[in-house]
Amino acid sequence: MHIQVSTKYMAMLECFSSETRVRMIELLNVKSMSIKELAETLGLSSAIVTKHIQKMEEGGLIKTESLSGTRGSPKMCSLAIDSLTLQLRSLPTDSGAEAETKYSVEIPIGQYSEYAVKPTCGLASESKILGLVDDPRYFSNPERMNAAHLWFGSGFVEYRIPNYLHAAQDASQLDISLELCSEAPSYNENWPSDISFYINDIEVGIWTCPGDFGSKRGALTPSWWQLGTQNGLLKSLSIQANGTFLDGMKLSDVTIEDVGLKLGEDFRFKLASLESARHCGGISLFGKQFGNYKQDILVNVYYKDRSKAD
Repeated sequence: MHIQVSTKYMAMLECFSSETRVRMIELLNVKSMSIKELAETLGLSSAIVTKHIQKMEEGGLIKTESLSGTRGSPKMCSLAIDSLTLQLRSLPTDSGAEAETKYSVEIPIGQYSEYAVKPTCGLASESKILGLVDDPRYFSNPERMNAAHLWFGSGFVEYRIPNYLHAAQDASQLDISLELCSEAPSYNENWPSDISFYINDIEVGIWTCPGDFGSKRGALTPSWWQLGTQNGLLKSLSIQANGTFLDGMKLSDVTIEDVGLKLGEDFRFKLASLESARHCGGISLFGKQFGNYKQDILVNVYYKDRSKAD
């Protein structure tokens, strides 16, 4: 996530003014924890921890999820973002610069428009396996729209991002957030995978995921799920005017102009694990009902509106 330091983001910035809150971030970096677990680890009362968590939730740093248990419903806490980039100095703009705004969409992980995958592979909804495991034909199953988790050993899935821009509006930045990891048989947390990201068939960058995570159950992963992989990493891809970034770190020199976003045409976003890659370790994707983050594929399209220029 990338923000300009200003009073607009005070709720987020104030989260770092407390050593206790920073220690909580350190703990949640390792694993999701309940209010009670955080309190016991930090030697604080649950009431004090709850106040800190509420502050960080308001600031957008922490997500909470109430899980049913034998004694009430413990609230599990996890990090809402993987990284935060602070911009101190505003970028120079022309006095007649166009007004910039955005629109947002959330795409279910089963709503891919194209695919070509090889085993290991499969899809699962919140309640069951969809079709047969390791049979790519079931990626065409109409029930795929209900998928909350999908995985494949090599190949790709492609999504269409709706283009709502008008003739006087020009895309200036495209941000995509999703939870994903490698795909190993069962799971293997030391299983690197070179995951390629494409916009409109143009490769904007490659990220090497370190592994397929299954040693700790995902905060949202259904109790019936026993096939290994539990959760992924929340990654934020941003294609900007000066390059492509992943979690604030530059991934490539491909810019928003390079990817050819055209009026009246959807934006195509593809994730691929190529057999020709150095580490062909597959891809696992997580939706709202799986993993650690209650989201599907979140997309923000920033644009400048020439009709609103001063």
